[in-house]
Parts: sequence; C-alpha cells; structure tokens
Amino acid sequence: MKLFLILCSTLLCLVGCQSTTNHIAIESRHLLNDDTFPEYQTIEIESEEDIFALNQEAEEFISEQVAVVKDPVDRMETLVRLIFDRSEFNLLYMGSANTVASETFQRRAANCLSMSIMTYALAKEAGFSVRFQDVQIPEYWTRRAGYSLLNGHINLMIMPREPGVIHLINTGMQVDFDPQNPQKSFPKRIVTKRSVTSMFYNNKGADALLSESYSEAYAYFKKAALLSPDFVSTWINLGILYRLVGDYESAENTYKHALQLDEDNLTGWENLAFLYETVGRRDEAEAITSRIERVRSDNPFHHFIQGEQSFENKEFELALQHYRNALKLDRSKHEIYFGLAKVYYELGDVRRSQLYLKKAKNRARSYQDQDRYQGKLDLLSRDDSKKH
Repeated sequence: MKLFLILCSTLLCLVGCQSTTNHIAIESRHLLNDDTFPEYQTIEIESEEDIFALNQEAEEFISEQVAVVKDPVDRMETLVRLIFDRSEFNLLYMGSANTVASETFQRRAANCLSMSIMTYALAKEAGFSVRFQDVQIPEYWTRRAGYSLLNGHINLMIMPREPGVIHLINTGMQVDFDPQNPQKSFPKRIVTKRSVTSMFYNNKGADALLSESYSEAYAYFKKAALLSPDFVSTWINLGILYRLVGDYESAENTYKHALQLDEDNLTGWENLAFLYETVGRRDEAEAITSRIERVRSDNPFHHFIQGEQSFENKEFELALQHYRNALKLDRSKHEIYFGLAKVYYELGDVRRSQLYLKKAKNRARSYQDQDRYQGKLDLLSRDDSKKH
C-alpha cells in the first residue's frame, strides 16, 4: 500500500455562510503542530503578489505583441494563440514544475496549475476579465519518487472587458492545459484567486515532502490551510506528513478532519487505511480498503497505478494483469500502453514491447511524450539489430 498525495488543483467548494468557514478555521487550528517542525518559520514563502507578478519581459510581451491588437476579441485570441504557439513561445508541459508566473514565463515549462497562473496574470495585464475554473475530472494518478499522486485540474475562462459594451453572444475563451482529456467535457466550478493560491502552496508542500524537506513541507501546508481551511487536499497531505515523522495521533486526527469536510474523499480514506495498517489496526484498515476497491473498480487509473506499484516492486506478472485491466476500461491513455510496453520488455518479449510503445506514441498528445516513446523505440530497434 502506498501513500497518496494530492496535487495540482483538487478542490472541494463548500457552499455555506461565512460563519461556517470561520468555524472550520477555528476548529482546524489545533491540527497545526508548530512544535513538531520548529524550523518551519525560517522558510521563505511566496506571497500571493509574488505568485502572480509578471517580470518586465512578460509585460513587454503583452505590450508589444498583444496590446497592439485593437479588437478585444481578436486581442484575446492572439494572446491565447501566442501562449500555445510553440514556435514563438515554446511553452512545454512539465507535471512536476510548480513555479510563479514570472518564472513560468522565463522557463517556458510548468504544470497545469502554474501555466494557468501565468496565463491569468498575462490576461489581466492585457486587460481581460479572467476566472479560474476547477474541473471535476475523474480520479487520475501519476507516480513520482515512490508516491502515487492524485492530480486535480483547473482551467481559465478569459473574457473581453469593455466599459459600456454588452456582448449579446458569448465571446469568452476557455484555456485549458489538460494533457489528459482534451475531448471530454467535465463539470466545472468557479474558484477564487485565493483558492488557487492555496493550491500553489499545497503543491509546493507536496514537492518538499517528496524531497523529504519536512519543515518546508509543513510551512507550505500550514500556509495553505490557514488561507483556505476548507481545502481538503491540504489536510490530507498534512496527515501524510505527520505520519512520516511518526506523529500518528495527529495524522489520524487530520485525516478525520479532512473526511469531515468531504466524507466521500477516497484518497483521505485510503491514507487513513494505510495509517491503520501501519499501527496494527488491520481490521479497520481492511474494512476501508475493501470499500474503496468496490468504488474504484471501474476506474482505469486505479488499475494503472496498481500496475505501476507492482512494476516498481518487480512483480511483473501482477503488473501485467493490472495494466490489462486498465486497458479493458480505457484504450485511449498512452500511459497504459507504456506500462504494458515496460512490463513486456522486462518479461523478455521485445516484439510486444515495441508494439505497445508504438501504440503509446500514437496516443500521446505532447511532443515530449511522443519523442520519449520514439527514443525508446529507436533504442529497442538498435538492440534488436545488434542481436541479428
């Protein structure tokens, strides 16, 4: 069983009066154990202003290439086109890159959250009205540093803002950096800039946790929790942090607090089950795990992540079974085909490995993934030619 961190933009939007949110904030403060991480106050944390600020190069990009377009709708389309135009902007997708807007612009590589933050700042600079939208995607995991990471997703709606002008038709543009589900439409909820700032802190905390910088992780999780006390993902990740440093009581209390906010959060339940297994409460752990398995049985990425875990443990036949189960449920995801290619290579079936690598390349959206799969195909072809 593995720990499950929550990344990118998973967000529970609670509908209620302001007093409810204040109650959550007061109730949750006792879950913040500063004494366990005495060095957390030495960590420098970006302010909201830092996160959304643009550097001079970005401002000149807007003034010289976007603002010169007079028609507001054409200007909006120009902005979006330039952001996505690789030849001019060379913007790449990097799932592990959590950067502020100016750094994302400079590096031209980031994850969906940081890309959205940068685009928000650029659109504001260009004079548009912008809102963030939390996209309710199905559970989707990736693997990093031995952890299973549950990925959420946000996108943007950009709209012209002209004083005294009413548009009779919808002239807004939705901007989405989703590398997984371009054709599918999922429910969306408007989220505030404050909530997105909390998501950024949550991601930075998860990065620190993965690198075993626990005081830094606590500093970011605490900042996110105080800013948005109803953000469930932060409490779950904070519970993981407590478990890793051996504070099992705080871990359990924090998981239970997260589940009070969202009793259907399977990731919270899964981490609670892992904690119970760790401390020897196996009956409680098994009861939770059995219920989760029933709920997740029709999710292809549930089977895929089990395959990834089995592969890491060198249980190749078991991994093959999990990958096949994932493929039965979804034949569109390149990650599943790559999983099959990996395991067939380890089992000595190079021909099938090549077959599934080709399928993975054909289904990959990004140039990076396509190039990565082609590189592996070229390597297999060279190895095969040497044998003959």
